[in-house]
Amino acid sequence: MKAIVQQRYGAAPAVLEVGEVAMPAAGPGDVLVRVHAAAVNAADWHIMRGDPWIARLATPAIFGRRGPKQPIRGRDIAGVVEAVGPGVERFAPGDEVYGDLGDAGGAFAEYAVAPSTSLAAKPADLTFVEAAAVPLAGSTALYGLRDLAGVRAGQRVLINGASGGVGTFAVQIAAAIGAEVTGVCSTRNVELISSLGASDVIDYTRTDFAALGRHWDVVFDLAARRTLADCRRALTPDGTLLLAGGGVFEGGSLFGPMTIQVQGRLLARAARPQRLLPLQIRPRAAYLDALRDLIESGAVRPVIEKTYPLAAAAEAVHHLEQEHTRAKLVLTVV
Repeated sequence: MKAIVQQRYGAAPAVLEVGEVAMPAAGPGDVLVRVHAAAVNAADWHIMRGDPWIARLATPAIFGRRGPKQPIRGRDIAGVVEAVGPGVERFAPGDEVYGDLGDAGGAFAEYAVAPSTSLAAKPADLTFVEAAAVPLAGSTALYGLRDLAGVRAGQRVLINGASGGVGTFAVQIAAAIGAEVTGVCSTRNVELISSLGASDVIDYTRTDFAALGRHWDVVFDLAARRTLADCRRALTPDGTLLLAGGGVFEGGSLFGPMTIQVQGRLLARAARPQRLLPLQIRPRAAYLDALRDLIESGAVRPVIEKTYPLAAAAEAVHHLEQEHTRAKLVLTVV
């Protein structure tokens, strides 16, 4: 089968090549999916470059000495079940599914294997391209706002990095819960964020949200470019700060966008009653089921800036790591 293969750390397009590899097989509890579309995430370029350096030490299951342990990038897929492994009863060949392959990766290929627990039935109203844009970004937004922060109707929520992949879902999910949503984005994205349900939009090129003297119950930092002090200044005294975000490539780093997350962990106890919550997520079908309900109800929709053919995966990853992409980039495989 065709796949985008990487053998060493480096920059796209040099280290991402179209190659022929053996088709994977579905083991116990696994599902073999014929991939129709796969989304590009910040995790892809971080693993591609082995950046930040601390990640190589912190996650040896992903990062090898000279290159990633898994040679095929990509987490998010949407496609059709080709075969199921022993013990899988939730799916059958021909089912349309979407999901997150997690740290194992392997989505940038014609076929991919995923644990059945990280897949769900594809939202009926979405194309495969649209569905592929949902799993990681949508699950991150849902988990952060609903499960970690416990956002309630009437609360004030600020999304910093509202026009990114996670941000566009976060604005919609917070609005669907009934929160009063403020989105922070650049000038070109103000209209988009308003259309997604934000009652207030701050253009960061003109206004510093941390200097306004306003306070929010929840600040979801997805840009990873502000200091911890800036983010805390915008919180209510007992507010919640969610820390995530992949950033863009800035020439290699020790901690990169993980800096503010590390600081949050170190200062979490001293910051009480404010809550500082670095966000890490594992793929779960339950998130996908909840997102499907939101999508089919009309409360949430994926936003896609651009699609690329599988052979142009290197161009898509390069775009994501060098620019502030609006929402999602998706590869079409079939």
